[in-house]
Amino acid sequence: MTLPEILKQVEAGSLSAESALATLNRTGEVNLGFARVDTDRLHRRGLPEVIFSSTKSPEQVASIAEALAQAGQNVFATRATREQFEAVKARLPAAVYHETARAITVDVTPLPAAVGLVIVLTAGTTDIPVGEEAALTAERMGAQVERIFDVGVAGLHRLLKHVGRLRQARALVVVAGMEGALPSVVGGLVSRPIIAVPTSIGYGANLQGIATLLAMLNTCVPGITVVNIDNGFGAGVAAAMINRTGESSPPPTP
Repeated sequence: MTLPEILKQVEAGSLSAESALATLNRTGEVNLGFARVDTDRLHRRGLPEVIFSSTKSPEQVASIAEALAQAGQNVFATRATREQFEAVKARLPAAVYHETARAITVDVTPLPAAVGLVIVLTAGTTDIPVGEEAALTAERMGAQVERIFDVGVAGLHRLLKHVGRLRQARALVVVAGMEGALPSVVGGLVSRPIIAVPTSIGYGANLQGIATLLAMLNTCVPGITVVNIDNGFGAGVAAAMINRTGESSPPPTP
C-alpha cells in the first residue's frame, strides 16, 4: 500500500491512525534466507524491486517473484530464461515471458497510465534485445514508448526520416554496438536528453562492448549520458524518470 493510499484510508475512516502507523513502521523486507526482498522500494523510488535473474536458480527467481506479488507489487525480472519463467508461472499463473527482452512480468495491480514519450532506437537488429529491455522497462514505469529499430549509421537515410518525431520525445534511448556512433549522430540532430547504451555486439577489437563504451564516453556531443554495456534496464529507468518530469504529479509505479 502506498503512502497516498494509506492517508486516503485514514481520511475516509476505514483505517485507524494506529493501523496506519503500524503499516508505515513495517520493516519493508521479506527475508527468504537467500534473499531479502525489499518491499519498501516502491515507496522510496516509485519502482518495485526488480529481479536480476542472471545466475539465480529458477526456484530462487520464483520465490522472489512470489514474495513481491504477495506484497501487492508487480513483478519484473530481467535477464530471465524460459526455465526461470516456467518456475515463476507454476506459482504465479499470470506470469508473462517477454522473449526478445528476456524478461518476466507478473501484474497484480494496474500499471500507471502511459504519458509523455520515450523513443528507443537501435543501430542494428542485433541490438534489439537490449533495446527491448529498455523499452519494456520504461513502459512499466508509465512512459509511452515508441521503438525505432535498425537505423544505424551504415544507412543514415533510415534515421533521417524520423528526426521530426525524435524531436517530440522527452527522452531518447539510443542502443548501438560496433563503433557506437549512433548516439553522437542523434545528439547532433535533437535537443532532447539522450541515454546511450553500448552493446557487446561487434567483432574482435570491439572487446565485447568496451570499444563501444569508450567511443560513447568520448562523444563530442554534449548532453549524452552513457550507461554500462548491455544495460537496457538502467537506460529504461533513466528515460522514464526524465519522462516523468513533464508531469505535474507523476504516479508511483505499482
